[in-house]
Amino acid sequence: MKITFLGAGSTVFAKNVLGDILATPALQQVDIALYDIDAERLNDSWQMLNNLNANLCQGKARIEKYAGVEQRRRALQGASYVINAIQVGGYDPCTITDFEIAKKYGLRQTIADTLGIGGIFRALRTIPVMLDFARDMEEVCPDAWLLNYTNPMASLTGAMLRHTGIKTVGLCHSVQVCAETLLKSVDMSTDGVKWQIAGINHMAWLLNITRDGEDIYPEIKRRALALTEKHDDMVRHEIMRVFGYYVTESSEHNAEYMPYWIKRHYPELIERFNIPLDEYSRRCIEQIDRWHQQRDKLTQNENLSHARSHEYASWMIEAMETDVPYKIGGNVLNHGLITNLPAEACVEVPCLVDGQGVTPCYVGDLPPQLAALNRTNINTQLLTIEAAVTQKKEHIYHAALLDPHTSAELSIDDTVKLCDELIAAHGDWLPAYR
Repeated sequence: MKITFLGAGSTVFAKNVLGDILATPALQQVDIALYDIDAERLNDSWQMLNNLNANLCQGKARIEKYAGVEQRRRALQGASYVINAIQVGGYDPCTITDFEIAKKYGLRQTIADTLGIGGIFRALRTIPVMLDFARDMEEVCPDAWLLNYTNPMASLTGAMLRHTGIKTVGLCHSVQVCAETLLKSVDMSTDGVKWQIAGINHMAWLLNITRDGEDIYPEIKRRALALTEKHDDMVRHEIMRVFGYYVTESSEHNAEYMPYWIKRHYPELIERFNIPLDEYSRRCIEQIDRWHQQRDKLTQNENLSHARSHEYASWMIEAMETDVPYKIGGNVLNHGLITNLPAEACVEVPCLVDGQGVTPCYVGDLPPQLAALNRTNINTQLLTIEAAVTQKKEHIYHAALLDPHTSAELSIDDTVKLCDELIAAHGDWLPAYR
């Protein structure tokens, strides 16, 4: 079995995902191909994984590294699984561009990696690269599963599923921690708790939650309404109060997926709901500083170890290799799964993973208000994919004009001007749009 990791220069994430593989007895005799365009970061990950290989499985795995675009096909050759964790354009320059040019127009963002003008442009610079991956995979590993961790999840996974022949599933962290986060915020135990989650990535819904068969949503809502002090999850609690259900991704994310929170003419909302503007930029700077501090600890530590995490990848690969079923929340095309969302949408639903691959589960109708909120995001996702595939500039405008946050803040003329300025600033990070 061969696993190829695209974007392997992300050393900490590679440690989590590939460390999980090496910590799983059924998967330890594996060929791992590390690929990145940054040779220095790639070498860091290679050194780190060699230490883990020695300590977790007595060197049973074979780990090779491939740097640069010209090595990509060799990295993919014969892979059974491909894990994607790339970030095209990185924090500097592309994320800085997404935030700073938007600010000139009075448009503020928190994370800017999923929806909004930042999410649109992150998708536009990433989809062409992923389509290149797909063309290589179709020639050198056509039966491989692509496990996509890169954001914007719905746009990228949807593009791969609709416009390539590659078996793709999108994986995110938010489903695993959703119920636990909510219960912790209202001081309730997770013991004996079961739940159902479905929707779209970063805006999937905790549709029901029970303890020993009893509905505990009423008690959760009662406790949430009784909270008086500010906390870090106020946007999601307000969404739950107004729309009736808790949403999977964090408050700082969801603050920019809807038109209600980040508003120039109501600056008091930022304070009232404790919304951290420019949060992703701060995280990037902190992450870069932290990497300088921990680099040697990861790459030079011959005693480095790892405990298997909750990341889906190793559990999925183990289920497919051993035919022992495992349940995930996966991002897949909506082939009759959520019946009041568009068929071409990428949805996040329960999926069964076993020797047959990934089998999504039928959900049916979402509550109408939740489907309506999802559709506002799906509109922008689908038009972003259309722009990337057709390379027609008008669809970039359409995606931005239908984005809930952007359209609530900017006029049509300013939205078009913002898009044009972002296109020019991105330069070669984008293909030529006509």
